[in-house]
Parts: sequence; C-alpha cells; structure tokens
Amino acid sequence: MSNAVRIGIVTVSDRASRGEYEDRGGPAIRAYLDEVLSTPFIPIAKVVPDERPQVEAALRTLCDKDDCCLVITTGSTGPAKRDIAPEATEASSDKMMPGFGELMRKVSLEKVPTAILSRQTAGIRGKTLIINLPGQPKAISECLDAVFPAIPYCIDLLEGPHLETNEERLVAFRPKKS
Repeated sequence: MSNAVRIGIVTVSDRASRGEYEDRGGPAIRAYLDEVLSTPFIPIAKVVPDERPQVEAALRTLCDKDDCCLVITTGSTGPAKRDIAPEATEASSDKMMPGFGELMRKVSLEKVPTAILSRQTAGIRGKTLIINLPGQPKAISECLDAVFPAIPYCIDLLEGPHLETNEERLVAFRPKKS
C-alpha cells in the first residue's frame, strides 16, 4: 500500500489515554472511512489526553512528519474547562475553515438541542485538512456525512492526493470541468 494516502485519527480523551475508558471515537472514524473511501488509505491513530500541548504536538506530527492529507479528531469539543481540541486545532493551523463546524452544528441541532454546545471546527496546516468532531460515535457519523462530500475537493485544492469515495455510500462534490 505504498501509494495509499495517510489519514490521521486523533482521540482526545483523558480517560481513554489512561486506559480507563474504551476509545470508541477513533474506531468509529476508522469504520466510517472504511465505508466511505474507495481510495486505499493508511490510518495513523493516536489517543491523547485533553492537554493542549499534547494535542497540538499530535496534530503537527501527523501533518508535518507523517504526511497525512486529512486529520480527524474526536472529543474535547464541548464547553468544559478541559475541552481544548478547537484551540489546539487553531494554534496548529495556518487558516481556519469555519464552514465545517457551522454545517456540523446545523446537522447535529436537527437531532439534539445540546449540539449548540459543541465547538467543532476545521483548519488547514500546510497541505492537511484538520477536522474536529464530537466524541459520540453516532454524532461522528452524522457530522462526517454532512461535511465529507466537500473533503476530497478541499484536499484537491490543497494539492493533496486525489480521494475517491464509494459512490453507493457517499458522492464527493467536485466542480464540473468546463
């Protein structure tokens, strides 16, 4: 799989990082990607505590050293004092992509009124798109269904690898060539 793209998956959780809680978010992201992507990919998974320096270090490593075209985080997006994924993403990014968070909250609000408390966002570091998702596996799938159609084209615009989707499951949007 030397031609496989690399995708980072970061679970941000104090308890999961200490082994006190089973990481369900990271595996939910992996299962989603297995279902949606037809392009071969290598997942690089990390579980880190809700410590901003450790989250920033994980994001930078996945973008700069591991050459991931996409990094998806789960957890640490709420209003609690230790919820720091959006701040770590912003500190690690060259530019922010607020439309991702706006759409994910809109979709989540159709399911649960507390979605307004979620602060998920997205940013770009170099040629990598970083997306923050909530920690609940059901919310992960709902949020990714909303934004994933735009992800392959965003990565195209960043001069990253060409991602193809399983079109029976999800169709990626790309502008028609004129």
